[in-house]
Amino acid sequence: MRAVVVAMGVAFLISLFFTPIAIKVFTRLKAGQPIRSDGPAMHQGKRGTPTMGGVVFIVATVIAYVAGHLALTTLPDQQIAQVEPTVTALVLLGLMVFSGAVGFIDDFLKVRRKNSAGLNKRGKLFGQIMVGAVFGVVALYFPSSMVDADGVTTNTETVGSTTLSFIRDIDVLDVGKIASVIIFIFVVMATTNGVNLTDGLDGLATGASVMVLAAYALIAFWQYRHWCADPAYTRDYCYTVRDPLEIALIAAAGAGACVGFLWWNTSPARIFMGDTGALGLGGLIAGMAMATRTVLLLPIIGLLFVIITMSVVIQVISFRTTGKRVFRMSPLQHHFELAGWSEVNIVVRFWIIAGIGVAIALGLFYSDYLAAIG
Repeated sequence: MRAVVVAMGVAFLISLFFTPIAIKVFTRLKAGQPIRSDGPAMHQGKRGTPTMGGVVFIVATVIAYVAGHLALTTLPDQQIAQVEPTVTALVLLGLMVFSGAVGFIDDFLKVRRKNSAGLNKRGKLFGQIMVGAVFGVVALYFPSSMVDADGVTTNTETVGSTTLSFIRDIDVLDVGKIASVIIFIFVVMATTNGVNLTDGLDGLATGASVMVLAAYALIAFWQYRHWCADPAYTRDYCYTVRDPLEIALIAAAGAGACVGFLWWNTSPARIFMGDTGALGLGGLIAGMAMATRTVLLLPIIGLLFVIITMSVVIQVISFRTTGKRVFRMSPLQHHFELAGWSEVNIVVRFWIIAGIGVAIALGLFYSDYLAAIG
């Protein structure tokens, strides 16, 4: 637990104190956020606000991971299970960094061209597919080789699983490695785009991501305390995952980094996360769902992202088939802006929706454990 708290605290402090520096740097570089001409009129006042702030909390998360590992070295020998960096960390942090890199290219092109076009849709989708494919393969084809004090291999799990999962792996739904990689690519694309679509109001995506990552930190730490690979755990009900303490540490670091960034990103935002941050967070959240074996639970944990994404899908389908719009504007948050809601009211109420989704997901996760031991 100490390492998880250290990682969260370090990420928070780095993000909190280095975001103002990033604001000054990006302002001097004239890396201002271009505003869509067809967007809500009230957004024109945000023109020129520095973007690409996601760089700060991505870097903060990586540094905090290292700090968490240093904290692990202070624990008694019998408690040290994951002092060395693992494939799990490579996959999770790699998804965050490289998904963020795709977003950075998009942000850079927007700033350079001084319009909101950025990277074209095909280029962005290609980048998401490549990131999902590379780390999906690593997650499915590189098993662990954890060895106990007696030289016996105790855990040969991969980061991902060949079976679909909800609260845990559903053994009867084994789809094989190739299909699992394809499914993971879809999850990465859905999650990165979902977070990106949500990032339309000050602090909205950041606050929602804090809740989602905090939920994954709780889930992963619970799995660590009831881990099948832990020889000290003797109960029948346990979780077959790989490196759950790593997962909890990284999720907590990501949540802490987002909280520090939110200090400057909440209304009125002094900096935007940009596609750099939105795609980076989406990649990390997708990795969390895979690593904790809760892929089908992800739509509930990320309820707000699903609702906002579906509002865009519904709007596009309706307009192309009937020529009529269901919403004044999509994504959904802009519909309520045009309906007269204030930005702060929308953000707070959408955060409540995000919190409800997280609470339901955690309840389902824990109720499965209670049912099993009861």
